[in-house]
Amino acid sequence: MNIENLEAFVYIHHYGSFNKAAEVLFLSQPSVTARIQTLERELDCRLFDRLGKQIELTDKGKRFLPFAQQILQTMQKGKLRLQDQRARSDELRIGSTLSVSNYLLADLLPQLVQHYPELTFKQTTAASDELVKRLLEREIDIAFVRRLTHPSVQAYPFYEDPIRLYVYRDHPFATVGKASIRDLRHETLVFFECGSLDWMRLHRVFENLEYPPQIKFHADNSETAKKLVLRQAGISFLPGLCAREEVERGELVPIEIEETAGITLQTCVIALTGENTEYIEALLQWKDSLRD
Repeated sequence: MNIENLEAFVYIHHYGSFNKAAEVLFLSQPSVTARIQTLERELDCRLFDRLGKQIELTDKGKRFLPFAQQILQTMQKGKLRLQDQRARSDELRIGSTLSVSNYLLADLLPQLVQHYPELTFKQTTAASDELVKRLLEREIDIAFVRRLTHPSVQAYPFYEDPIRLYVYRDHPFATVGKASIRDLRHETLVFFECGSLDWMRLHRVFENLEYPPQIKFHADNSETAKKLVLRQAGISFLPGLCAREEVERGELVPIEIEETAGITLQTCVIALTGENTEYIEALLQWKDSLRD
């Protein structure tokens, strides 16, 4: 019995979708379907009932699931046992999203060096999906990504970065420090969107307005959006870490808006299940100091 077929079976159950399982496994949907068909032939039973776009385990699938999960867990434990017997690498490979690379790692890496002076550190910047792929392929050891759920990955909440409206210091909002979302309809907006679900909450706020703000610039990175605000080309919703230094220098001013309060970018630190927990625990001990 092929371990990859069992993996496809467990992933489909976890995500409730052949397409999503194929995406996570970096396979085509027909390849995942073929793996399940092979497994069903080997077991001489149907594992899933397909009801339109919905799928659910058959009774036999439900009975077989815990055994498939146990086989995969045993395989993972065996790999970990072999790795534990090897000498620990003298290099820690860290992946991170662009915002973490720009605004957090400069604070974290010196602490890692102090705590683990025998290690060298290799850093890679990529999007969250790409970092998960590299982690699964063991090209990196840990990664800082947007929040996620994956059956082979342990994710630990690390940092919540509040998203606020920022204006340049001579803007009329700067003297008051707060505004209503409706006050933005006459403003030129620079919109930075990192693609996470958190930013969709801002879109929903705008969609409920009779007169939504004029989005003049769409930027795919926070630095470009911030520089446009500094040059008074518009105002922008930005993560707090991105604007921290400019706020301290008085160049940018955060504006409180009740309708967008509580919107944050959530960053997790991830590793393969059961691996590199020593480094994860050390990082989690330091995360509170980042807020200061």
